[in-house]
Amino acid sequence: MKKYLIPSLMIVFTAIIACSKSTTPSTTNPPPPPPPPPTPVPTITPIISLPNSWYYSSTLNNGLPTGMQVFTFDSIFAGRKTKAFCLAFNPKLNTIDFKPVLAAGTKTPSSFFAEETGVVYAAINAGFFGSNQSFSLVEYNNVVASANIKALTRVFNGANTSYFPTRAAFGIDASGNASTAWIYNTTSDNQTIYSYPAPSPNMLNVAPQPVPTASFPAGGTLWNMNNAIGGSPMLVKNSTINISDNEELISINNTTSRPRTAIGHNANGMVIIVAIEGDNTTAGIAGLNLNETATLMQNFGCTNAINLDGGGSTSMVVRGSLTVRPGDNGVERPVISAIILKQK
Repeated sequence: MKKYLIPSLMIVFTAIIACSKSTTPSTTNPPPPPPPPPTPVPTITPIISLPNSWYYSSTLNNGLPTGMQVFTFDSIFAGRKTKAFCLAFNPKLNTIDFKPVLAAGTKTPSSFFAEETGVVYAAINAGFFGSNQSFSLVEYNNVVASANIKALTRVFNGANTSYFPTRAAFGIDASGNASTAWIYNTTSDNQTIYSYPAPSPNMLNVAPQPVPTASFPAGGTLWNMNNAIGGSPMLVKNSTINISDNEELISINNTTSRPRTAIGHNANGMVIIVAIEGDNTTAGIAGLNLNETATLMQNFGCTNAINLDGGGSTSMVVRGSLTVRPGDNGVERPVISAIILKQK
């Protein structure tokens, strides 16, 4: 009996194990969920029409307000290597302050930026100067701190002679409308400014024109700007390149390649400020001449634009960072006036 008992038990036990295994549910893991879709990169719409090879700079635009953008260019323009920066903004917004400033003594645009109070977005070199004296208009909140130069000495018939040029200026009125004009500060306190549809027709080696007044040159009207900056010469007027360096009696390496700074506006009223690098022999970046600068401003759609001080003075500081390499061996030149863009 014993020798048959054990095999019987083994058969029963084996059957129980077999049944147990057959009723165990499957433990296969479900497939992993699909990965989330990639986060779309936001599309930035430029606030102005950009010429070829200009692009939006995400780094420089960090921290800038709505209605203000910065663009960069590092390619071939006018047949040679060119590097430039453009700052554009909407002057009709009541959040951005266009503030031309005059210093008691010269200081760099970076210093203008650092010493300005409030939330500051940018600082750009402005008008012409010499010996701590401004030769260009500086007006802010309807107060003129400096006039466009009112008299120049040039040789005529072998003698030093006074000339009275109407030089270019750029302004923004109380409604946020931008404009350019040939102007003259007609009163001794310089607070009254007349604009003219054409410059006083001064020329070297020709007898000087009369002192500008309300009635000369023809078509003069009061130029009522809240904030304005002077320069020279006019580059673009009424959508046409109109470089009036001869009438404005200014010689600033007009036909040679140099660093340049220019300001204008397009048909939509957007203000466009351009800083063009130059005098950088190491990088092979010479800069532009006046005609090329005017062409560049026209390519941006500027209906009107003027030239500001350039050469070693050209500098644009955005959120505390330099853009163009300064022309004075990479060192910023102290200047007497600047344009500050800040939060109102």
